[in-house]
Amino acid sequence: MNFRPIKTEADYRAALAEIERLFDARPGTTASDRLVILATLVEAYEEAHDPMPAPEPVEAIRYAMESRGLSGDDLVPYLGSRQRVNEVLSGKRPLTLNMIRRLHDGLGVSADILIRPLRVKAAA
Repeated sequence: MNFRPIKTEADYRAALAEIERLFDARPGTTASDRLVILATLVEAYEEAHDPMPAPEPVEAIRYAMESRGLSGDDLVPYLGSRQRVNEVLSGKRPLTLNMIRRLHDGLGVSADILIRPLRVKAAA
């Protein structure tokens, strides 16, 4: 296996084409090893050339809710009350340190994302 860093857009496209070709490789084979290495190289290239911004805290909470089939009521143990859940999800109330800890511990939402400043909306 000859590998080298992905440096150009042409290298990137060629690596993606090779990944597509190897996508159904059986685990434990040389082809699957090649697939893993190429995917790692592509990931490094993408992160360096087109980094994905971290989501806003409320987006991360909504994603956790959606992916687990949770409702606002399910967030009460993490945020304190139904009203507080509504305020946080509508962007009217920032997360407290205790809320961040509970969301991180209970739902596995990244604390790095949750500690980002919440854009609190002014009350009407």
